[in-house]
Amino acid sequence: MFERTALPGGPRVITVRLPAARSFSAVAYVRAGSRMESRAESGMAHFMEHLTFKGTASWPSTRSVSEAIEGSGGTSNAATDRESTSYWARVPSRDAPLAMRMLGELVTRPLLREDDVAHERAVVIEEIRSYRDDPGEFVFNLLDMAVFGDTPLGWEIAGDEESVAGLTASSLRGFWERWYRPSNVVVAAAGDLDHDTICAMVEEGFGSDGAPEAAPRPGSPLDGRPAWTPGDGRFLPAPPLPSPERFRIVNRPGSQAHLALAVPALRRDDPDQWTLELLDTVLGEGMSSRLFLHLREEAGLAYDVHSFISDFADCGMLGIYAGVDPHMLTQALEAILRELSELRDRRIPDDELARAKAYACGRLELRLEEGRNLASWLGAQEALHERTLSPDEAIGAIQAVDADAIRSLAGRLFRDEALSLAVILPGRRGTGLERRMRLP
Repeated sequence: MFERTALPGGPRVITVRLPAARSFSAVAYVRAGSRMESRAESGMAHFMEHLTFKGTASWPSTRSVSEAIEGSGGTSNAATDRESTSYWARVPSRDAPLAMRMLGELVTRPLLREDDVAHERAVVIEEIRSYRDDPGEFVFNLLDMAVFGDTPLGWEIAGDEESVAGLTASSLRGFWERWYRPSNVVVAAAGDLDHDTICAMVEEGFGSDGAPEAAPRPGSPLDGRPAWTPGDGRFLPAPPLPSPERFRIVNRPGSQAHLALAVPALRRDDPDQWTLELLDTVLGEGMSSRLFLHLREEAGLAYDVHSFISDFADCGMLGIYAGVDPHMLTQALEAILRELSELRDRRIPDDELARAKAYACGRLELRLEEGRNLASWLGAQEALHERTLSPDEAIGAIQAVDADAIRSLAGRLFRDEALSLAVILPGRRGTGLERRMRLP
């Protein structure tokens, strides 16, 4: 269903044709994220994402960048993660060349001006303050610190106020020069255009490491290093998990306690990744999951309770979040631990497993009906995974998982010494929670 081409010295291109689609979606994955940063550079990848939208060679202002896409009725944005930064655009099919040119400009020809760095620094600091002020968001940063410790995986992706204040235009240009190179980019696209046409647009929009640039690249010359591949030493390997300081309790005013619990899980392409997907589905995905039914519907302990997976090249995490009444925090924690023990000790009934498979497969199929999601699915796999699966292959892998495999994996993951906890709650509560971190 998809075609792939590695352009000489340029991006890898992966596309899927959607006959009769009236929209065109493209995503550019730069294989660089917050995990590539030193402590002094913390927040640099995220700052770079902001800075590219301040102006490029062809669109020299924020307004001209936004009007270029929005003028066609399209949308565009970007996001920074631990091991990649992604830029995307969705436009009517007739404007596909514009979208691809814009993505190429953002990645390979940003202006990176001194004045823009000074201006955007204040914006990024306000962004950091906004989610630090939101306990339902900040608790996930605390959980990362509890699991991964004082490492790039444990630091906030956006950095903190001190690190962002220390970023300079020169250091940002150096980061861009190291990572924002055509050969370190994967471009994925979905729409009613053939693969060769899209490759030609990518080649024109992004160029190659050895080709003349459409505009001078600021910073130092290209260093000639090859593109990043998983495990090539461009970031430090994951530390032993969880970190020694695996309990993080923060007291601040509020009417709710925010609890986040986690165990180290699997690396991104672990052979048991689809077993983990179904374990997570049974545990806390959707309104028919065990956490939702037992903690919310039966016990009335939480409004929002769910589980989630974070995975990286060499490690991962399975987490649980619940927002609860501070007076019911202990009961909620104990209820969550009981659910983990149930998965560890008892085989999932066949009918429950069948429902979980139907949910996981159906959710994937429905999500990939939209072109941008499909492009993101293919692009993320091509950029970060050891192989690229079609949706049908992923569905087949999900269907092949059995109840014994899920119970076996739960036994490996759910151990007292693996548990980490982050809690934000009012008053001076929280004392003694560490002693309750024991599976029944």
